Amino acid sequence: MVGRRDPVSVVIVGGGTAGWSAAAALARLVPGGADIRLIESADIGIVGVGEATLPHVRQFIQQIGIDEAAFMRATHATFKLGIDFRNFGRIGDSYIHPFGTFGRDLAQVPFHHYWLQRRAAGEEADIGQFSLAVQAARAGRFQLPRETDLSLASSYGYAYQFDAGLFGPYLRDFACQHGVTRTEGRIVSVERDAESGDVASVTLEDGTRFTADLFIDCSGFRSLLLGDALEEPWEDWSHWLPCDRAVAMPTASPAGEIEPYTRATALGAGWAWRIPLQHRVGNGYVYASAFIDDDSAAEGLRGTAEGAALADPRILRFRAGRRRRSWVGNVVAIGLASGFLEPLESTSIYLSHMAILRLVDLFPFGGISPADRAEFNRLVDMEYDRIRDFLILHYHATTRDDSPFWDHVRTMQVPDSLAEKLELWRATGRVARYGEGLFFEPSWVAVYCGQNVVPDRWDARAALPDQPVLARALDRLKQEIAAQVQAMPGHRAFLERETRRLAHAG
Repeated sequence: MVGRRDPVSVVIVGGGTAGWSAAAALARLVPGGADIRLIESADIGIVGVGEATLPHVRQFIQQIGIDEAAFMRATHATFKLGIDFRNFGRIGDSYIHPFGTFGRDLAQVPFHHYWLQRRAAGEEADIGQFSLAVQAARAGRFQLPRETDLSLASSYGYAYQFDAGLFGPYLRDFACQHGVTRTEGRIVSVERDAESGDVASVTLEDGTRFTADLFIDCSGFRSLLLGDALEEPWEDWSHWLPCDRAVAMPTASPAGEIEPYTRATALGAGWAWRIPLQHRVGNGYVYASAFIDDDSAAEGLRGTAEGAALADPRILRFRAGRRRRSWVGNVVAIGLASGFLEPLESTSIYLSHMAILRLVDLFPFGGISPADRAEFNRLVDMEYDRIRDFLILHYHATTRDDSPFWDHVRTMQVPDSLAEKLELWRATGRVARYGEGLFFEPSWVAVYCGQNVVPDRWDARAALPDQPVLARALDRLKQEIAAQVQAMPGHRAFLERETRRLAHAG
């Protein structure tokens, strides 16, 4: 911020979740440092594939000053403790990837090593028994975690499941209340500076021309500025992540409990999602068009979706990969304009928010620095690459051979970065650790163990404790988890209680 004079003029191209998240964050986190205008056209729809999120979205809305309860009410949100994966390792298998830890580490040895040696001895077949988040999700219960101590009640986090079509408009209203200027219109031309190659201006259909110091491309898959105007190359990852389409259809909410988790069920050519909201259920089939046609996918979704359909299925097309760089010249791409990774682990909104917060950290108050631009691209690329490997693991770590799709992903050559992680796990039971990026040790352990990737050995220190004493300690931990889950209200009851509280407060 040292040496800055006038506010940096920013033009955001495109609305939706990415555009309005960027606008809201810059308005709140760069106060007085940016003059922000967002251009969007009502004729361009929102993709809205994902309605499920990761716990990081909580941090984002808190950081920009959005009230959680008001946001949840406006978007018909429910709470999410993790993702229930079915039929991925083998048909009939099920495990939950929780937003939380497994057990307690002992003598600086991660808990899963103790579990692995107990499992080899024929005990403790399900590591999910030692996760409060897993057990609460399975029981359909929810309680806000404690965040001020190291007790079991602080061993998990939560995210949201919400109506994606309502999130963007909510952010729009919030951003405009904090000084963002919205312009309705379709961009028909982009002018570049002849000397620098930067974007100089964008022009609307009515002839209005806008200049800016910094342009943020939130134009979706079209990538109007970064892809079309600046011709930044696309790195195609479809050979590793072949799912390139989704068919989506909402259904009526069933009576009874609202599951506090997202469900992902592996099907013949991909997987189906089920996301319970307060007012409906979101359903979809993410599939590889090389292995199934659109009509068959739509029929497959109708056959698996629960409840009465509220709309006809609609087809969405996408491709896995990212731009070689997300910040080029004076253009920063956020969201789908930068890259796309399918919604298997609900990472789309995270990737947008991650890039936005990186931009806030590196905001060009004194002019765009090549060093800041390079650092932004390094951080964004790292996030995409690590999430890519984690998603590939879900497909590759399988014994399924019941369809051409599963034969393909089971036998394909994976990136070296993932092959090294798998080799380390299988040889030692250790998870490759990194200080930055998404999905740390508990997440990898959940998928490895849930999909029957069993290491050849584990930390020898896990065998040091007296085994009967260790067995009793594990039994006490399971009992403690069960007691805390039993004391929690049902998820629906918790939501209804909060709704009544808010209505009374209002």
